Amino acid sequence: NHTKISEFLLVGFKSHPGSQLFLSVLFSTMYAVTVVGNVCMILIIRMDPKLHTPMYFFLENLSALDVCYSSVITPRATLMLSLDRRNISYNGCASQMFFFSLFGTTEAFFLAVMAYDRFTAVCNPLLYQVIMNKRLCVFMVMASYLSGCINGTIQTGFTFSLSFCGLKEINHFFCDVAAVMHASCSDTLINELVMLAVCGSIIVGTALLVFISYGYIIITIVQIPSAESRHKAFSTCSSHMMTNCLFFGTVFFMYAQPGATASPDKSNTISIFYTIIIPMLNPFIYTLRNKEVKGSLKKQLKR
Repeated sequence: NHTKISEFLLVGFKSHPGSQLFLSVLFSTMYAVTVVGNVCMILIIRMDPKLHTPMYFFLENLSALDVCYSSVITPRATLMLSLDRRNISYNGCASQMFFFSLFGTTEAFFLAVMAYDRFTAVCNPLLYQVIMNKRLCVFMVMASYLSGCINGTIQTGFTFSLSFCGLKEINHFFCDVAAVMHASCSDTLINELVMLAVCGSIIVGTALLVFISYGYIIITIVQIPSAESRHKAFSTCSSHMMTNCLFFGTVFFMYAQPGATASPDKSNTISIFYTIIIPMLNPFIYTLRNKEVKGSLKKQLKR
């Protein structure tokens, strides 16, 4: 029978007070950089008409998503580490899991959409404006959020249908699906299979689209006659691929392989990459390395 409880206890990163304080300062600093960096990108893109193109439309939405994504996890984790307030209400845990799944899934689809956008721009430049019209761009953003909402509903619904007995400790710094399942006293086989099937198909599907798109982009770049143009294109492409590999590699390890719930201690460290580090890095890698954004930023600062 389902056991109704009022709260859980998050016990991730429970160590020496000095280490907890260090992590608290580190998390709060990274969160501040994430918010400032992504908000600046949104403002730069909004204020410069030259940046009102499909690519920057997706970048603007990615920045907004990253602020929401990081805000679901980092502030509470910082509070937990600094004040040792580890309790989280039952409904609060369910809400955090839903929004984390929503934004995390949407992030994966956004990366796939942005890879397709770059593939179209590089490999079909003459048809780019026709293919990537405003209606399609808005549709892809809305479809990404809808996919995230569906996955969040599935994961949260299945996880919180489990029973929780005795001490309700979650060996994580937030209400992750795998960690909450691990804290249950129910048989979680069905839940693990659902997580593996749904998350696995999303992660593998979006990752394939990303890497196939960049594969075609690289083939096209190799055929560019100018060595300087090739170097510039490879430099940009390699930085994008680095963030994609980091994101998809860590989430695949966490959600798309059998036995993903078996190592809760490792999941604490790995989760930092896709919940805190990647949202902080995205505005730097996708925009500040871009000459158009740098030029727009200089103009805004002069004003």
